[in-house]
Amino acid sequence: MFQTYEDSLGWIHSRLRLGIKPGLTRMNRMMEKLNFPDEKLKTVHIGGTNGKGSTVTYLRCILESGGLTVGTYTSPYIEQFNERISINGEPISDEDIIKLCNILYPIVAEMDQMEIGGPTEFEIITAMSFYYFAFIKPVDIVIYEVGLGGRFDSTNIIYPILSIITSIGLDHTAILGDTYEEIAREKAGIIKKNTPIIAAIKQEEALAEIIKKAETENAPTYFLDKHFIIDNLISWKQGESFTFQTAAEKLEDLQIVMMGKHQIENASLAVMAASLLRKEIFPQITQEHIRLGLKGAKWPGRFEMVSEKPLVILDGAHNEEGVQALTAELTKRFKDKKKAIIFAALSDKKTDKMIYQLDRIADKIIFVSFDYPRAATCHELYKESRHQQKTYSIDWKKSIEEQLEEMEEDSMLIVTGSLYFLSAVKAYWKGKRTAK
Repeated sequence: MFQTYEDSLGWIHSRLRLGIKPGLTRMNRMMEKLNFPDEKLKTVHIGGTNGKGSTVTYLRCILESGGLTVGTYTSPYIEQFNERISINGEPISDEDIIKLCNILYPIVAEMDQMEIGGPTEFEIITAMSFYYFAFIKPVDIVIYEVGLGGRFDSTNIIYPILSIITSIGLDHTAILGDTYEEIAREKAGIIKKNTPIIAAIKQEEALAEIIKKAETENAPTYFLDKHFIIDNLISWKQGESFTFQTAAEKLEDLQIVMMGKHQIENASLAVMAASLLRKEIFPQITQEHIRLGLKGAKWPGRFEMVSEKPLVILDGAHNEEGVQALTAELTKRFKDKKKAIIFAALSDKKTDKMIYQLDRIADKIIFVSFDYPRAATCHELYKESRHQQKTYSIDWKKSIEEQLEEMEEDSMLIVTGSLYFLSAVKAYWKGKRTAK
């Protein structure tokens, strides 16, 4: 059995060799062995292509402001593995990770010998979260972020109080399908019978799939721009403000510190969710809690300004829609700045359109490799670019340092791409600041 955190984490990560295995059979087997912890939790389920992590954070901060103890399950991590399982923003302890691994290990070993096969890394971590929130550190509510897709995602064994679908984009097409309809069909798999579904989906063909599934499940629908609207959008130096309105209420001058119109949309989903939760189960949540929660919500790696002088932005734009949001925000906020972009991506992503968008706004662009099994090589990315001022490097740390040395007053550095890459960059940047 495991004695140390390092050994426990090593065992969890060793399951990466199994890759992605869609389906709920293994999860249901683990829940049976663990005395069904998933059935003991009040949950909110959040799926979508982009914006899941930010929406989780907005809703968590609102509920926390109302005095609730809120568990969250998110992926991937940005600064440390433990943050994937957190309570009120505080990651699970190393000791509890060890405890959970020792509980799961004999179950996993038994399943490895069964016809259904052993669980993947993600399935094990998901099972750990259920047990943790149900039996080790009970909470008032847990917000679960979908890992991939929805219908066959490991988290989809829950029957939540409500579900949220943030957006639909062409991501993970090899697994989910290569059209908006096909991807929306997979995302719609989290819609449960008689359970409200909140969504901010722009493509008509994708929205049609959500509506079809909601009608089948008799699930009440709440859609952005139809059942709730955002208005009076104002961008400030350090965030945004907006008005949120439904047929029943109007909240003016709501403020967030995460930047971009897409963040306002994510925040509005959380406000709609909080309003429904207040009505159904948590009457103590007030409009003031909504205001305080939104204003205090921060999520690393989302248009995060880690330095003002020199100006450095970190953003986990890991698909076409993410890059589109990033470039729109850079154009709006920093039109007069010279932009150096450092970009890394996973090899299973469609990067051509992402790079095309970055090429259009960059004064120079540097493609880098990073240490991750599915990472694209810097040379592969470089070949897809048409920029006149492009280069590549296998040493991303050196590239960052070189760009920082070259920066002038009218320039800025944007480090973007895979969230796994951003995780490494965040750790490196934190070390730089600690060393100063």
